[in-house]
Amino acid sequence: MQQSIPRSILLSEAVSGIEEAPTVALLGARQVGKTTLARQVAEAWPGQSTVFDLEVPAVREALSQTPEILLRNSEGLVVIDEVQRLPALFQVLRPVCDDPNRKAVFLLLGSASWDLIQGISETLAGRILFVDVGGFSLAEVGSEHQDRLWIRGGFPRAWLARSTAAWKRWMQSFSRTFLERDIPGLGSKVSPEALGRFWRMLAHYHGQTWNAAELGRSMDVSATAVNHYRDLLAGTFMIRVLPPWFENLGKRMVKSPKVYLRDSGILHFLLGIEDMAELAMHPRYGASWEGFALEQTLLAHGQDQAYFYATQRGAELDLLLLRRGKRWGFEFKCTDAPRTTKSMRIVIDDLGLEHLWVIYPGDLEYPLAQDITALPLKKIGDLAL
Repeated sequence: MQQSIPRSILLSEAVSGIEEAPTVALLGARQVGKTTLARQVAEAWPGQSTVFDLEVPAVREALSQTPEILLRNSEGLVVIDEVQRLPALFQVLRPVCDDPNRKAVFLLLGSASWDLIQGISETLAGRILFVDVGGFSLAEVGSEHQDRLWIRGGFPRAWLARSTAAWKRWMQSFSRTFLERDIPGLGSKVSPEALGRFWRMLAHYHGQTWNAAELGRSMDVSATAVNHYRDLLAGTFMIRVLPPWFENLGKRMVKSPKVYLRDSGILHFLLGIEDMAELAMHPRYGASWEGFALEQTLLAHGQDQAYFYATQRGAELDLLLLRRGKRWGFEFKCTDAPRTTKSMRIVIDDLGLEHLWVIYPGDLEYPLAQDITALPLKKIGDLAL
């Protein structure tokens, strides 16, 4: 098994970004490959490059004491890793980016979304481009490794682990570090034990409509508390909160979001699943496929303007993408031979879908109806939306 996976599309996006804007941010979960990608950007950069790793206390102290001097006098490519650890930098970066004599461009690496970073009084709106860095995609690892990617997830070290035991050890270390160091590093006062319990519980609710009251009762905490836990995990890219699509159709519609663990490997680790045989026998088998196929679809076609659709009477669409003024629908079915359903016909009519694809684990692409196609997940990147 090769020990590195080229990520040429992400590299191209990052390199193009720093040619177009004074600041580019690589955003994604910890250990997802941002630092490796930044190193490759620096290697492709024609001039000098400087790296500030805010995980290093001395570096963090230096930038916190004299940030304007260091950044204003910098030249070439300046990489700032784990930027969420020093939110005050954003106040300094704005005037630096606006300086007509600026000699540097900035590449920021963050493991938390801007919404979670406290104390930012200035923004970089109009001065920054974002590159979302997810786990490995099927296009990157190769379709022949679909099951391995599904069971292990897309974190590089998890996917490349030499054995199932090594994968499990990495997952144990990652989850412990995330709860005990990363979350407190954001200034959160939530105890690691409470958030860990919520995370494990959420694995059993993977792919379901959010119900804060129900989860709060299960944990014996308030709905406000579980909403805060959810926001912490969403803001650190551990879960995806998929919003509902609703418009005035004269129907009673579901208006709560659906929640997924973004990485299938973390889902399986929290559920105690270690291989495909165990997964196939687990009650969350179908939900696991839905979340995995959803993430691969969003990696291939972008996560902007992505929704699910559901009515109170049971009609539902797993994923609705709005692209270039058209509506495209996706259903994710873990079956050998997908079939059309009454619900599919209803959502096509309700939403005016251009086409609906039923994404499944097989190999054959074939029409189910004039406007419905069964599509193997391995071909998801071939679609032109």
